[in-house]
Amino acid sequence: MTDVLRRGRASLAFSFFAQGATFALLVTRIPAIQDRYGVSDALLPAFLAAVPILAGVGSVTTEQLVKRIRPSRLLRWSQPVVLLALLGVGAGDRLVELAVALGAFGLAVGALDASMNMLGVSLQRTYGRSIMLGFHATYSLGGIVGASLAWVGAHWHLSLFVSYLPVVLVLLPAALVGSRWYVDGGAASGLETDADAGVDAEVGKGQGESGALVFRLLLPLCLVMTFAYIGDSTVSNWSAKYLQDVLGSSEQLATVPYNVYMVMTLVGRAVGDFGVRRFGAVAVVRLGAVVAALGFAVVAVAPGAWVGMLGFTLLGLGLCVLVPQTFAAAGRLFPGASDAAIARLNIFNYVGFLIGSPLVGALGDAWNYRGAMLVPMVLVLATLGYARSFAPEPDRYGDGHERPRTADVGRGSNGL
Repeated sequence: MTDVLRRGRASLAFSFFAQGATFALLVTRIPAIQDRYGVSDALLPAFLAAVPILAGVGSVTTEQLVKRIRPSRLLRWSQPVVLLALLGVGAGDRLVELAVALGAFGLAVGALDASMNMLGVSLQRTYGRSIMLGFHATYSLGGIVGASLAWVGAHWHLSLFVSYLPVVLVLLPAALVGSRWYVDGGAASGLETDADAGVDAEVGKGQGESGALVFRLLLPLCLVMTFAYIGDSTVSNWSAKYLQDVLGSSEQLATVPYNVYMVMTLVGRAVGDFGVRRFGAVAVVRLGAVVAALGFAVVAVAPGAWVGMLGFTLLGLGLCVLVPQTFAAAGRLFPGASDAAIARLNIFNYVGFLIGSPLVGALGDAWNYRGAMLVPMVLVLATLGYARSFAPEPDRYGDGHERPRTADVGRGSNGL
């Protein structure tokens, strides 16, 4: 494997790490952000919902931009905007400043998420074997680091600006330097053939026989992405409250499940690529869905906090494989128009995030929180019905299915 590919893979992994840390620093300090800007409880949901909505807009915009601009260039400049927007959140003191900073964060993070996964899918195609879970493992590692730094800032009563500034000063120049080695895959560089562009146009119109066929191919992956993020947002938003209010844990113990969940996503993703290579994507996705559903079931029936902790541990191990494999599957289904497919699929990341927390909260208030946990369990189980979409022949990665490697690595991003 060439040095160009190794450097491209390492620099992209760092981008995933930086984004994981940045996002964790934002979401784990929401109470401090609310206090700093005097955001009322009634207004807070509007601010929080605006970020994923604008991220969806950013992802849709990215789909159009990559027809003229390489994903590597979009990633190179969207990541600094995300980092500076985070710093802006910590620097302001008026609601309008918070709105501008979060707006910039949301739009840029949509472009960032889409372009990162575009490059990851194109690199996986060039390698000819599963490496996508490894990129998302570094995202999980960044999330753990970011959450830990946020805890330090809260523990020492540091202002948001003081907490964010050192992180931005480290990550921003490192990301810019690393962006020199991003690698755009030939098929994923936005330089589509006329035939590919025609198919992509049909996807956008949703008309005609071929457009309907392409939509049917992508729809199962969109649903799986939504279900996975409903599960993820359930853990991130409700694990602490569930452990404390339903299972009777202490306030201190209630902070542990999400950390355990993040560690398990890191572990699962770190070894997940080996599972895909050995058993194939379909088997890994099915196992992940079953383990995640079992985790929700354990949480729902847990008699106490420690059994509930076991359930959240299983959730981390199960849910962690679904999102990376969904992006990878989109790349395999649409090898000539993977950028467009990934940009559209990425929107459902934010759809799941928007649905998950309100859904569980509404069901918990109207029924009970144990019963509410069964709804994401059923949705995750529905993934089993769509598992075949993850390994269309003959592009399945795995033992005995790996395609020959190619020396054509596309064009790097240097000098673009």
